[in-house]
Amino acid sequence: MRSAAVGFQCPDCVAEGARSTRQARTAYGGTRPTRPGAVTQLLIAANVSIFVLVLAAGGVGSVLLSKLALVPLRTGLVIEGRPTLVEGVADGAVWQLVTSMFTHVEIWHIGFNMLALFILGPQLELLLGRARFLALYLMSGLVGSAAVYWLSAPNSLTIGASGAIFGLMGALLVVAVKVKGDVQSLLTLVAINLVITVLGSSFISWQGHLGGFVGGLVIGGVLVYAPRRRRTAWQVAGLTVVGLLTLAAIAVRTLTLT
Repeated sequence: MRSAAVGFQCPDCVAEGARSTRQARTAYGGTRPTRPGAVTQLLIAANVSIFVLVLAAGGVGSVLLSKLALVPLRTGLVIEGRPTLVEGVADGAVWQLVTSMFTHVEIWHIGFNMLALFILGPQLELLLGRARFLALYLMSGLVGSAAVYWLSAPNSLTIGASGAIFGLMGALLVVAVKVKGDVQSLLTLVAINLVITVLGSSFISWQGHLGGFVGGLVIGGVLVYAPRRRRTAWQVAGLTVVGLLTLAAIAVRTLTLT
């Protein structure tokens, strides 16, 4: 692990990605991106756009935030100065499992998350290819949302891209192990972030962080360790299983809440 322009890079992981740029496909079967970082930039733009829209709508206490945030079960909140019943995932607002991971209301929150995405995203995009990287990001975020749905209080409200970001950390750790890179330094970085999560558990969603990280480890393993022969088929099958298990967990949690 070494200092980059901002944050850290995994040199062995970057080298593996650099080797793949001389070929038509990445080291793990994806189409070689002609402009590495393009998907990362789109994800950052989506997060920033929603951040601006939420602020314009009134920020904390706005109707828009209550629609986008992850609320497990119908609960009473003060919206625009009035007590309001807000529908949750168990009540049918299933989109919150996805929209919540693009939603922020505080500048420090979106700042830290987008900085981490800016650092980690291009490395993984170069290694995996655009489609696989996007699948990793979205599915890690969904696993993080499922963990929040299961482990948070039914009347809680959760937002942020942290689950997906921790998923990227988990996947990068898998790559580092695969290429026999500097795993120790990456583990140290992950440990620091987990300690911060625990210490700030009163206002940080440890559930989303933990779920996203575990999701990233599993999804990264599916993408990186798939057999070379018929690799894409193995990867699609593995991602399908992860997706179905996540949806099943969400369905079971819904049954326990209703």
